[in-house]
Amino acid sequence: MATVTMTRGKFNGINKCANERGVIAAAAMDQRGSLKKAIAKGRGEGGTATNDDLTAFKTAVTKVLTRHASAILMDPEYGLPALQHKAPNAGVLMSYEKTGYDASIKGRLPDLLDNWSVHSLIKAGADAIKILVYYNPFDDPDILARKNAFLERVGAECKGLDVPFFLEPLAYDDNIGDEKSFEFAKVKPKYVAAYMEELSKPQYGVDVLKVEVPINMKFVSGTKAFGGQEAYTRAEALRLFREASDAATKPFIYLSAGVTDEVFRESLEMAAEAGSRFAGVLCGRATWQDGIPVFAKEGYDALEAWLSDRGVQNIMALNEVLDHGAKAWWDFFGGKDAIKVVDLPA
Repeated sequence: MATVTMTRGKFNGINKCANERGVIAAAAMDQRGSLKKAIAKGRGEGGTATNDDLTAFKTAVTKVLTRHASAILMDPEYGLPALQHKAPNAGVLMSYEKTGYDASIKGRLPDLLDNWSVHSLIKAGADAIKILVYYNPFDDPDILARKNAFLERVGAECKGLDVPFFLEPLAYDDNIGDEKSFEFAKVKPKYVAAYMEELSKPQYGVDVLKVEVPINMKFVSGTKAFGGQEAYTRAEALRLFREASDAATKPFIYLSAGVTDEVFRESLEMAAEAGSRFAGVLCGRATWQDGIPVFAKEGYDALEAWLSDRGVQNIMALNEVLDHGAKAWWDFFGGKDAIKVVDLPA
């Protein structure tokens, strides 16, 4: 007996981004400003990077890693040529937001790409639409109202065109500052669980949440990633994984958030041990970030060779963790048979 109704475009779009087990094992390659800065930095003092460098880097990553990924997350600004080189079976998620935010305005407010719409992103090859938003569930009510309305509009646009909406909320607190700090690590679990609960609500139209690991592994005692200062014991971290997972009423996947591939794998192993219901990952920098200096100094061919060796090792090791720990996205609803697929009304 079906318990959930889902339109055909959304159902097919999520499946296009998942593997045959229903697990989303996707690679993220929509970095823009941060990637350009990293390439320039890799070229030493006074080094620069061009838009063509971004496209070339994205092309190499897409060409090599989509052979081992269920999908690729790409931006339409610099990444469209790269999509011509993806593996045929890999789905495409497309970023709809502008990179970064205006630091002169309070609230880290999101904005959409000026020359793109959900309709045009679909025409460009998107199987799903992704939005990143900085989200503090305990923020000023006016800031939250603006962000919530923004997400409701994007959700409605995706609903109208019957395409999945993947939402990536990133927790922050401007009163604390550095999201990698010990102080933020102490509050992060509460923030992540709260936004997973809030943004699962139907008014936002989100189909899959792309969320942070609710703890900072550096501050979990008893782990390989532990840096010496304890914010939580290993047992507490497992409990926090469970609490965040239980807060969601939509399928969710984890993002790597720039940590190393070793740290990300350990965090996923903990998530699985805790019984988190995660349906996969969207993993970017953890897989390919060590290839940036290779590209910066030695060029495209050297990057492709590095990706074919170390990059593939990274993604295969990650896939092995997903094989043991991740759940099918449809299991969130009780199984594929629990979903009634309907056509969007004309």
